[in-house]
Amino acid sequence: MTKTHRYVNIFIRTDAPKGGFERRSYPSRQVHPRGLGDIRASVSDRGRTMKITSIGLYELELPLVAVQHLSRGRKFERFLSTFVRIDTDEGITGWGEVCPWGSSYLPAFPGGVRTAIAEIAPQLIGEDPRRPEQLNRLMDAVLTGHIYAKAGIDYALWDIVGKAAGRPIYELLGGKEDGNSVPVSAAIHHATPDAMLQEMEIYRQRGATRFSVKVGQGVETDIEVVQRFSERRRPNEIMIFDANCGWSPWEAIRVMNATADLDTTFEQPCATYEQCLIVRQQTRQPLCLDECLVELKDFARAVQDRACQIVNIKIARVGGLTKARTIRDFLLNYDISMLTMCMAGTVINDTVCAHFGQTVPANRFVGTWSCQDYVTVDTAPGRGARSVNGHMPPPNLPGLGVEPDLDVLGEPFAVFN
Repeated sequence: MTKTHRYVNIFIRTDAPKGGFERRSYPSRQVHPRGLGDIRASVSDRGRTMKITSIGLYELELPLVAVQHLSRGRKFERFLSTFVRIDTDEGITGWGEVCPWGSSYLPAFPGGVRTAIAEIAPQLIGEDPRRPEQLNRLMDAVLTGHIYAKAGIDYALWDIVGKAAGRPIYELLGGKEDGNSVPVSAAIHHATPDAMLQEMEIYRQRGATRFSVKVGQGVETDIEVVQRFSERRRPNEIMIFDANCGWSPWEAIRVMNATADLDTTFEQPCATYEQCLIVRQQTRQPLCLDECLVELKDFARAVQDRACQIVNIKIARVGGLTKARTIRDFLLNYDISMLTMCMAGTVINDTVCAHFGQTVPANRFVGTWSCQDYVTVDTAPGRGARSVNGHMPPPNLPGLGVEPDLDVLGEPFAVFN
């Protein structure tokens, strides 16, 4: 069988005395005509008028405003974000961002983002960026798994689609839902119960009415946190007590049953879906699942098992907007409420979440998360979706509606063209 070779130029930033970029030419992955080539044929056609000409990758360190602590003793002081720039032969540029919450929160880490995109990017050169569904299938054919890394490319593709059409991304994903002002859920991280309550008051003054209260500091402390926050809950406020996979089933059942007389909701009590299902079967409070749901089939299983009443769609975790849209529509058919968030990052990621959140009916939308409030770097000052009075609506501009400042990002560490 004849094999087809494809060559791309890769420019990698060097530390040589003269600086600049080193050009390297590599053959891309060998492609059998009946393998990946079939998918390429479905993506491409002779009459297309737009092509991807280059893909650039940028890296930016994001120090946190304050050290963040999660269950299981996890500590976070800074994040490392990867920005994806896709250029086209029509002069339209699309942007995306992928920023894992460190390396111990999910099976995702910054180095994995860069390595995965380096594997995928050469295969996308010359393709039509206005077909994100087909290019998602192409990415999956090029590289199995690592869907969190593919999300940054997916965001940039939708940015290009919106700019080419002159429409904001939320219109392309289903349209703006009336009554949904995209409320922000403020995260209250581990500290003493008194300090956590003080932090909630700060966010209340900023207009927040949704709170993700972190638990996992020990059974007795967690029970106290749940009780004291519940006592102070105001009408129309939503409080979800989030263990971020930190409890064992035994701990989760003890805390939840000890507070069963309160109007409470809990999120991702244990690390695995099977452990969470055990908790679901032995407690009565509403449950939200998050980290254990990745692919559409995981969400379908949760619905079939009646495992939860709310889900948290981390858009990068599920692979980007293209796949999140399918998950959203599936959940709406079963009246499952949802949060929509990114893992971490800057206003670029927040704006992606705002566009997607805007498409969820208000009576099924619990909230989003404002990553930008927790980092000290602003990649697009004064632009993009901003958290104001507890809400974060997307910009009514073509595409994503925001681009990062190159002065902030600096030079790309890799360019594929």
